[in-house]
Amino acid sequence: MHLIAISINHRTADVALREKVAFKEDTIRSANVDLFETKAILENVILSTCNRTEVYVVADQIHTGRYYVQRFLARNSGLEVENIKAISEVKVGDEAVNHLLRVTSGLDSIVLGETQILGQMRNAFFTAQEEDTTGTIFNHLFKQAITFAKKAHNETDIADNAVSVSYAAVELGKKIFGKIDNKKAIIIGAGEMSELSLLNLKGSGVNDITIVNRTVSKAETLANNHGVSYASIDSLPALLTDADMVISSTSSSDYIITNSMMQSIASQRKNDSLVLIDIALPRDVEPDINAITDVFNYDVDDLKGLVDANLRERQLAADAIAAQIPQEIDAHNEWVNMLGVVPVIRALREKAMNIQSETMDSIDRKLPHLSERERKVISKHTKSIINQMLKDPIKQAKELGNEKKSNEKLELFQNIFDIEAEDALPKKKERRQSSKQDLRTQILSFE
Repeated sequence: MHLIAISINHRTADVALREKVAFKEDTIRSANVDLFETKAILENVILSTCNRTEVYVVADQIHTGRYYVQRFLARNSGLEVENIKAISEVKVGDEAVNHLLRVTSGLDSIVLGETQILGQMRNAFFTAQEEDTTGTIFNHLFKQAITFAKKAHNETDIADNAVSVSYAAVELGKKIFGKIDNKKAIIIGAGEMSELSLLNLKGSGVNDITIVNRTVSKAETLANNHGVSYASIDSLPALLTDADMVISSTSSSDYIITNSMMQSIASQRKNDSLVLIDIALPRDVEPDINAITDVFNYDVDDLKGLVDANLRERQLAADAIAAQIPQEIDAHNEWVNMLGVVPVIRALREKAMNIQSETMDSIDRKLPHLSERERKVISKHTKSIINQMLKDPIKQAKELGNEKKSNEKLELFQNIFDIEAEDALPKKKERRQSSKQDLRTQILSFE
């Protein structure tokens, strides 16, 4: 049994290739089932996002499992297997577990420490689980990875520091005003950066937002999509008279907000602060605006300093999370090793307790006049003898699970005690039959 992770991500392939390899949302379920039916694959989970497509499998052989996964990805994308090999990272064993933990906790993302990947990984696991393509190993491992990522995010501030310009713009407004949920905001532009700024503003509780754009139809579309107001660029001077925050991101070659524009409205404004955040290149706001008092004017370079500082903070948090991963890998390996041991110990205990039960039956036949109290005392003492006798063999069995060639040693252990342990990992055919039976039972019982 081998754990394999095959990843095609933002480091290994450009967006054009990632698009080809990605699974559509409506095909991910059937893809999991198709892969599961493939030779050598015992368990599988498929993760597909805009930045990465990853396939996690438990395989009976490393080379065979790796080949069949890469062939599966090639067939899905229309690429050759050799192309898939060239753009994929392959991790096996502990490295695969390490990769899963890093990805789930956001340490492998384009934006370090982002939390969206945690939800995406959770959904990928649940989808595979619903299609019965996970088993004992992945049901445990993916829950461990999700729990670890949640804990890591809660115990560090890795996701608290803005590392995107649009987010940093909003965070800067918070630093100046303290609270911004009661502020009036203007967003100039209707492109991707403007939309991200809008989402960040709304996420911070700002509801009084107006989108301003030269092409009014684009402003209208963006505004309607998010339930805010819109206006033409000609309305900008009037809007600035009572605005608190302006985030500008256009492709204009000329200044959108000028010193003369601010002079024209200076008498109409109160003495409240006005924050101008210019995230456009070339700049939308004329530098050194001084027509009104209490104006704060920031450009991309100012925000870059904030973003860089936050990136350093995130990296420190990421390092702290990464330092915990080896411990998680050890915990996983210990659990896997115990998988083979537990059925052996269970079988040994069952044999011992059967012997004790048979002995008590014999005592009942030979000493029929024993009182209930006397019988309980004898039963208690015979069980105590058995438990004491089993203590050292059970300890030895647990240690065997962590040794090299543990399977062979555990088999010898079973031969010595004349016991037969159940397989800790049911075959995939048995798992699917069991799952189908459970589904049939649910249907018949109307649950």
